[in-house]
Amino acid sequence: MFSVRVCIFYFLLTFTSGSVEEEDPEFWRSFAQNTLRSALNRRINSNVAKNIVLFLGDGMGVPTITAARILKGQIQKRSGEETIMNMDTFPHVGLAKVYAVDFQVPDSAATATAYLCGVKTNLNTLGVSAAARNGVCRSQKGNEVTSILKWAKDAGKSVGIVTTTRVQHATPAASYAHSASRKWYSDADLPPSATEAGCLDIAAQLLRNTDIDVIIGGGRKYMTPRGFSDPEYPTDTSSQGQRKDGRNLIEEWIRMKEGKVARYVWNKTEFDAVDPETTDYLMALFEPGDMRFEAERDEGMDPSISETTEKAIRILQKNPNGFFLLVEGGRIDQGHHASRASMALQEAVALDDAVARGLKLTHEDETLTIVTADHSHTLSLSGYPFRGSSILGKSPIFADDFLPYTTLLYGNGPGHEIINNKRPDIRKVDTTDKDYVQQSAVPLDSETHGGEDVALLARGPMAHLFQGVYEQNYIAHAMAYAACIGQNQQHCAVTAKPEEITYTSTNPGNSAAVKHTGALMVVAMSAVMSVILH
Repeated sequence: MFSVRVCIFYFLLTFTSGSVEEEDPEFWRSFAQNTLRSALNRRINSNVAKNIVLFLGDGMGVPTITAARILKGQIQKRSGEETIMNMDTFPHVGLAKVYAVDFQVPDSAATATAYLCGVKTNLNTLGVSAAARNGVCRSQKGNEVTSILKWAKDAGKSVGIVTTTRVQHATPAASYAHSASRKWYSDADLPPSATEAGCLDIAAQLLRNTDIDVIIGGGRKYMTPRGFSDPEYPTDTSSQGQRKDGRNLIEEWIRMKEGKVARYVWNKTEFDAVDPETTDYLMALFEPGDMRFEAERDEGMDPSISETTEKAIRILQKNPNGFFLLVEGGRIDQGHHASRASMALQEAVALDDAVARGLKLTHEDETLTIVTADHSHTLSLSGYPFRGSSILGKSPIFADDFLPYTTLLYGNGPGHEIINNKRPDIRKVDTTDKDYVQQSAVPLDSETHGGEDVALLARGPMAHLFQGVYEQNYIAHAMAYAACIGQNQQHCAVTAKPEEITYTSTNPGNSAAVKHTGALMVVAMSAVMSVILH
């Protein structure tokens, strides 16, 4: 029976092909030669990075990138496979090993600590070394590690966070907080032992640890007192404030910025009214918890990740010393956990659109732009679908149980279903629906992360540092090296003038210096001292 299905498959295949021009070998030879010329003409950019924009797709493993690429093309009414994502245009690509110190397959807290703080750590902990233990408050004392966001701020740069999750979630939190548990969003989440030992919740640390210029995402309920009515969902008790200490961190944040133009907004109308040219600080919290999936976003209430990225860059780039910006497509991960592949892929497409917006607003000569993931998922593409088939569709031939299956499958998750010792028949099921739950091999309430290496794509100053296979914690150190911030500045030659500071990388092939204003005098002097002392 298998041979019959194979015969049918190859019969159908004779009627399926790409474009006529693709049948000509010269099409592919010419395409390859153009790619080769582009590679040969590529120059090494050894400038100092004035700015760094880190786009982080949470859970955006290579299968997700591939599937999102196809979906993006199909949304544009093309076959899909040949689509070029914005991130695909980045000239330098590497692979990061994502394991945690204690687990083979990591979570978003341990990985964020690696690529932001430059130190690998244990599962569920963030902003601390592996000497800290998950959920044990006293173990984090003395084991705190700082992130590149703080290094950039200490160097006189502006810094920002943009996420589609709550701003207290694992990825953004690792940039400013130190916590033995990623789940300590507000003080209501702290166990009595942590409270007694003096540990601070993540939301409180958002105000205390680093002066962050732009904070955009969700997470209102962790910032306000218990029972505080949410402005968008006033009758929903689950959206009310959660803090036990009675603090309103939003009001505290506004008072802390006295003398500066600081704006707090919670809806798109207020957000659109924020003038980047006259705004020093922005806190925009659009949901009580995580923001909505892109496929379900209320365009009248919540901006897209492209819009939030643009607003952040326009505010931050006013600083002549440059900026560091973390942009997280956080709900890619959550779509995968629910095994709703359509939702996850639309989130990845939205992140790629934000990449395009970021590239348009910055200059490659002075801005290091990185796109990567913290970890992967158990998603796979399989089944020999025909060219141009919907990436959310079904295989053209049935499995051994004479039932169809989808091109996208999960290794585990809530999509595992056996009825009368058989898989469900999905012939009449719309598998392209945003709420469709993909089938999986192993039953779990929530699909898990994958542990394989993730891709990192880089463009701009020192982007060539991100080639090869490396530990994930290397990323933070390479970014810092590129921007001449943090402890490693021995390679930066410094020329000081009353009006300005000029940093010049001493690496061979440097074609241009990146100029910073006199506000970097302290940093310049520390760099000189570092050279003298070493």
